[in-house]
Amino acid sequence: MKNEKILLQHTFEITRAHRQARYGHRSLVVWMTGLSGSGKSTLANEVLKLLHQASIKVYVLDGDSIRSGIGRDLGFSLSDRTENIRRIAEIAKLFVDAGTVVITSLISPIEHDRQMARQIIGSEDVVEVYVECPLAVCADRDVKGLYKKAFAGELDNFTGVGSPYEPPAHPDITVHTAEHAIHDCANSLFKHILERIA
Repeated sequence: MKNEKILLQHTFEITRAHRQARYGHRSLVVWMTGLSGSGKSTLANEVLKLLHQASIKVYVLDGDSIRSGIGRDLGFSLSDRTENIRRIAEIAKLFVDAGTVVITSLISPIEHDRQMARQIIGSEDVVEVYVECPLAVCADRDVKGLYKKAFAGELDNFTGVGSPYEPPAHPDITVHTAEHAIHDCANSLFKHILERIA
């Protein structure tokens, strides 16, 4: 690439290790994946509160918020979805270097894209969370009214209807939001994260 000849990676004296020591915990990415309506954002908010109350340095990167800013030039084709995941993974990697536990709340429907994100961030710094919820339940919740439009043929490339969703093959943890209350799912995930960042 042409840019490689003009870019220089600087080394700064304050490192990730220094930041982690200051904050008293490891930093990592909690990568949530699941269908629209599965409860990812709600779960992220609950886990955010629990971690914040435990004095953990934490931040949430929510899919809708990212798409309204950094990803506003992207559509929902498979190639645009891949680019969206790449951008978010690069941002999440910066948060990890900053000593932060970052929670991503994204559909991220394709296994290959999630593996790409894991490679960008570093496999040892990723906790993959499958927010499992049957399509029928997600459609019944339909908070945004998107499933109704997708089933009516008014919305192209909607995950689970006109575009595929590939469940993770080997997630670090699976939470079943149709079977358990969000509060219980959040507590389970919170405990898992505390073990990983200790």
